[in-house]
Amino acid sequence: MPMTARVLMLLALAVSMCGAAEPPSAAAQRSSTAGLLARPGTEIGVAVYETQCTRCHGNPAVRAPSPATLRQLPPERIYAALATGSMKVEAAPLTDAQKRLVAEYLSGRPIGSAKAGSVRRMRGRCKDNPPLARPASEPEWNGWGNDAANTRFQGARAAGLGPRSVARLRLRWAFGFPTGASAFAQPSIVSGRVFFGSDIGYLYSLDARTGCSYWSFEAQGSIRTATTVARVRRRGRLVSAVFFGDSKSNVYALDARTGRLLWRRRMDSQYTARLTGAPTVSHGVVYVPVSSSEEFDASTPSYPCCTFRGSVVALDARTGRRIWKTYVIPEKPRPTRRNAEGTQLWAPAGGSVWDAPTVDPVRQSIYFGTGDAETIPASSHSDSVMALDLRRGHLLWVHQVTARDAWLGGCTGPHPPLACPRPLGPDLDIGNSPILATLPDGHRVLVNGTKQGEVFALDPDRGGALLWQVQVERTVAGSRPGGVFFGGAADRKNVYYPLASGRMVALDLASGRLVWSVRLVPPSTSQTYGAAPTVIPGVVFVGGYDGRLLALSTQDGRLLWQFATARPFVTVNGVPAKGGSFGSAGPTIADGMLFAGSGYGVTSGTPGNVLLAFGLTPSHSGPAR
Repeated sequence: MPMTARVLMLLALAVSMCGAAEPPSAAAQRSSTAGLLARPGTEIGVAVYETQCTRCHGNPAVRAPSPATLRQLPPERIYAALATGSMKVEAAPLTDAQKRLVAEYLSGRPIGSAKAGSVRRMRGRCKDNPPLARPASEPEWNGWGNDAANTRFQGARAAGLGPRSVARLRLRWAFGFPTGASAFAQPSIVSGRVFFGSDIGYLYSLDARTGCSYWSFEAQGSIRTATTVARVRRRGRLVSAVFFGDSKSNVYALDARTGRLLWRRRMDSQYTARLTGAPTVSHGVVYVPVSSSEEFDASTPSYPCCTFRGSVVALDARTGRRIWKTYVIPEKPRPTRRNAEGTQLWAPAGGSVWDAPTVDPVRQSIYFGTGDAETIPASSHSDSVMALDLRRGHLLWVHQVTARDAWLGGCTGPHPPLACPRPLGPDLDIGNSPILATLPDGHRVLVNGTKQGEVFALDPDRGGALLWQVQVERTVAGSRPGGVFFGGAADRKNVYYPLASGRMVALDLASGRLVWSVRLVPPSTSQTYGAAPTVIPGVVFVGGYDGRLLALSTQDGRLLWQFATARPFVTVNGVPAKGGSFGSAGPTIADGMLFAGSGYGVTSGTPGNVLLAFGLTPSHSGPAR
């Protein structure tokens, strides 16, 4: 019996409240942009699923399909089985919105995306598909940080932009992805093409100048990671391959010219495992960070909390063969106690790796930030910067920033479930990539920021010894962290961090001295600026939850250019689209153009479904608005 048929048969036997989603309609297909900004992203449904479904799905005493099995189904099939089939009665207490959230969370993609997402159904196809130029032979932005050091810096020649020309940036084209609600994947520009993923589970290859589409590839889940292009040898010849990950912890390698699948590998069997940080490719090896959605609401009494452990996996770029896998928490989860419902609880768990790893060829090391623990006692490797040996994945050193931080969502009520950590930690993951920078005197620093408003530098050549630490934002106890979330950018002198409090700071790389600080939003507003910035000589770019894309002077933080993206756009592929918040990925720059996905609707912010491309107008044009 085919897998889908077996799953549907088991669903008919399951007695639970697992929901589904409203069937696709003309409105759901986004025939217009009306109502788009109110639609949530696919990740919000984890709370509904864990509170309403896990008493059966994942419970060995109940004859119900496991969560891992459910995740193989598309959202439309989950609806057909639960909302209109034999599970209709059990799912009746859920609203249509809750059913949609659960179905889209389990499948990792919005309803209707599989049918609508292919470029074959869109306008604006490229007339031909010429061979790709060799990577790095043309200006490019490749991967999350544009280099293995994750500096997020682009030199003047490759950028084709500068402080004097940035005011002439104008929108060149926009590309919309149908049914999408979170433009959270950062685009890469390689060989004159733009490669970017989407929350609808499609990876796209577009012409950087015109936005015409070469191909699309349908992954098994939504794509939040940036893409990286590297040359691999296949059948005796060198091929440009594009690497990325999805919400079901799969890593893919595609032929960058054609979109043909070269290989796919799953990084973790735990059903909440996913990939949010981009794979980093260096010298024929793909380094993959593995995170999870388990901590978001694993306090549900029926959920067997907690079993996920964050990790970094090294793969052979040519074949996908696993070279090594190192867990943040080395101890395997083991059964601890049972709660009042009889649910078996587990520990230790946690330590998601949300960020793209940083590679140090000098020390033959790899660095990355780790998330909080999910169980007590909290691991000594949580909320840390870790260093591993590149070749074998052996632990070299750990610098822990916050000790005893064990956190789960849904644990703040008067009677939290037994699985909730006591005391509940402050949830202070190190979720941004370490920046490896070389100072003018030749010394090197490894810089990171924290959610509680600290920026610190470690010495990569002396076992991660602390060089300096600066408090750039004061966070009141019990309030929302106002510090660094998704990262910073560095040039030769300074490191630049946007803060969730709505400010941006520049710090001297050598000493941590504050160079400048500017407020990007009025103090009375709740808009944050947590998305990663991008820097070129003289200009740092950053986007905020208010939907504005800003260019600031690196000298003093003075505003040079801005563009409001939270509005509808006419797209080259004929898909109605709107912009929204910037919440994670930053803009990318190459060859006089700037690219940015607008619309971060993961758990908050203004959803959107558009990729925007900006270019320079002739110098005689007026100033940009």
